[in-house]
Amino acid sequence: MIAKQIKGKDFYGVLAYNEKKVGQGMGYVLDANITYGKTVDMTQEFNIVRQLRPRLGKAVYHVSLSLPYEDTLCDKQFTSLGMDYLKSMGFDDNQYIMYRHQDQEHEHIHIIANRVKFSGELVSDSKDYERSEQLVRKLELEYNLSQLEDNKLTRNATITQKEIQKVFRTGEPPMKLILQYHLENSISNSKNTTELIRELDVKNISPKFNVSKSTGRVTGISFRYKETLYKGSSLGRQYSWNNIIKRIDYEQDRDHTIISETNRTERRIDISFEENSNSATAHIGKKQPIPGRHIKAAEQPKSYLEKAPSDGLKLNQMDNHPWNTFKLELDNDSRFKKKKRKGKVRRR
Repeated sequence: MIAKQIKGKDFYGVLAYNEKKVGQGMGYVLDANITYGKTVDMTQEFNIVRQLRPRLGKAVYHVSLSLPYEDTLCDKQFTSLGMDYLKSMGFDDNQYIMYRHQDQEHEHIHIIANRVKFSGELVSDSKDYERSEQLVRKLELEYNLSQLEDNKLTRNATITQKEIQKVFRTGEPPMKLILQYHLENSISNSKNTTELIRELDVKNISPKFNVSKSTGRVTGISFRYKETLYKGSSLGRQYSWNNIIKRIDYEQDRDHTIISETNRTERRIDISFEENSNSATAHIGKKQPIPGRHIKAAEQPKSYLEKAPSDGLKLNQMDNHPWNTFKLELDNDSRFKKKKRKGKVRRR
């Protein structure tokens, strides 16, 4: 199912559009809590409540709910679905009218509602697109409709320019892509939280759960792979905890023990990693004795530069070598002088 939301300023225009469909025999009213009549009269009724918020510009809420071609609902089912959508979006005490159209091959309804409630409160439009998408996926399940894939939730996070440069430098695939591949397989093969943790462990991935101290509920997740910790949402929206639990069975009380044990294991890894980092940092800047070599600078012969090994290249070979450092420097210098000469203009 697809939901398309529009917020506008004028009730008359959207009412006139739907009433035109009714007049053409391509639409009819499913439900309403306003007095059904002429377009002008219905507009006035909407505007009476709208006056409770005189400074509000866009008071009109218009949404169309369209089913896939293969799905069908009777009038009673479509009305129930429309009301569930309205109430879940915050329109639980508002004026509305619901039309069903028959001008397209796919079944769809149009709902016109007042964003101003009877109490004078305003229905918030904060993140209404995200809330609507999540609600539509839920209603698809409740009304046995075809499940449409959410492109935003299945889009992986792209690799950065630095990661691309590393691929060219090392010839190895990006770590982020490998981790995304393993995560997708692990989630797909898991029915609950315990199975997910086991699947990740087989692939040497350590999950780290962010648990709220006040509620005890998991609020986020990160994944450690190859000594690097990745935040779930940074790998793609489908790997955030809120979207993972849409695909597996998670219960706070039941999964509390396994999550706590997993976090304790991850904490030990963190401590071990920090100790290794600190020990490595402590040696930076300190001179380490090299066994078997105790040569002082004063003991070196004055002509030690002349006796330096040539790594198989003789002096005349180095002179004739095209990548000789001195030749490149001289060539560049001569090229620069030639260009500079060409660029000069005679002054008269």
